Amino acid sequence: MAPLKYATEKYPVLQRYAALLREDLAHTYSRNLHKWLVIAPILGVVTGLLITLLVKVILLWMWPPILRYYLTHPAAIIPGLLIGFVVAGLLMQYFTPNPDEHSTEEIIRSYHEHQGRVSMRPFVPKLLAAIATVGMGGSAALEGPSIYGGGAIGSWLWTKVQRLKVEPADRRILLISGAAAGMSAVFRAPLTGIVFALEMPYKDDLAHEALLPSLIASVTSFATMAALVGARPIFNFASGSTYTRTDLLWSALLGAICGAIAMIFDVIFRRVRRMSIRAKVPHWVKMAVGGLLTGACGVIFIGAFKGDLIPIGPNYEAVPLILQQAHSSFELVIFGVMKLAATLFTLGVGGVSAAFVPLFLSGSSFGVAFAQSIAHSPTVDLFAAVGMAAFIAGGYKTPLTAVIFVAEATGGHAYIVPTLIGAAVAYAVSGEASMSGDQRLHERALP
Repeated sequence: MAPLKYATEKYPVLQRYAALLREDLAHTYSRNLHKWLVIAPILGVVTGLLITLLVKVILLWMWPPILRYYLTHPAAIIPGLLIGFVVAGLLMQYFTPNPDEHSTEEIIRSYHEHQGRVSMRPFVPKLLAAIATVGMGGSAALEGPSIYGGGAIGSWLWTKVQRLKVEPADRRILLISGAAAGMSAVFRAPLTGIVFALEMPYKDDLAHEALLPSLIASVTSFATMAALVGARPIFNFASGSTYTRTDLLWSALLGAICGAIAMIFDVIFRRVRRMSIRAKVPHWVKMAVGGLLTGACGVIFIGAFKGDLIPIGPNYEAVPLILQQAHSSFELVIFGVMKLAATLFTLGVGGVSAAFVPLFLSGSSFGVAFAQSIAHSPTVDLFAAVGMAAFIAGGYKTPLTAVIFVAEATGGHAYIVPTLIGAAVAYAVSGEASMSGDQRLHERALP
């Protein structure tokens, strides 16, 4: 510093330019973004390790043998789901302060109402309840506990990095970044995680402030997961490289159909959810009823249609079954309807997870049925992708996430334009309806 001070004193012009340089640097780094280069990777690694554990427990150790047993012994479906749901209900009733607060909804509510605070005391019971719900056959998947787990870790991490000059508002940013990391890891789709986390709190806006840390946390979480279980797309299917102008018109029609169905489902789901929350019975009793009804959906479907396709469980295996095996359009439509019904009974009563994959699967089954019976198109993959994106856009009000998710998680990058059209139409047709009761329209009310 001494030579610099001497030079500026000797040459006044240097003093003037040094002041300008300090002013420019202060303006350039006014938001202290470099702190995220330290915090966000830590968040990504910790979240990636947690999600890897959840994936191994549910998708590798629990669900495959349980699914095989259910398919060979259909009479075990209802008792199995009843046990899983009652265990989840007891965990939530006796080990959490509010059994109706969990998963994606808790993260959205914390973002809007609690400045990003999430209590870590019920963290383990909620994850165990999610394992019981999904692992025993609830119609849900891992995105719920992944978003909650990552968000909760982000909120907790804020309390441990005070030396890095984090501000109170940074807790909300870490909450969203953790949710992005969870989504990125569970679907092996880092861009999906980033965009979903930014879209999640609002129906018609973005949580812009979380962009950089969400990006870093998502990529780090994905890399951690990929290093342990691989990086191939989780729902990989081969897609063509061409589509016609007629296909784009059909995509718009399919988007309208899926948007209308998603709107109806959203409204019914919110009503059932409110009824369940208000019901004056123990939470485990509500869950027991949900387990019985969810199991009934599985028993009825496999009783009517023989095969490995079944509308319960995390259902990751259903994507290749829908796309690569021959199913009548009637069977596919019934599968989509029963999948939505099972999801309603699983999550409407308080099952611990979210409906991203169920909506995705319903959309794919409706899309293939549409291709076979209405569009009469041989490119069923195209309409499956459009149906997937349209249902997610209509159900969660996340049209950008829907398109990016389909591209990343399925490998169907060639269908981005048709899925954009389908998602946009579905988003418009479904109006303000959303599965989430805690999403807000905008960051602030319009004047």
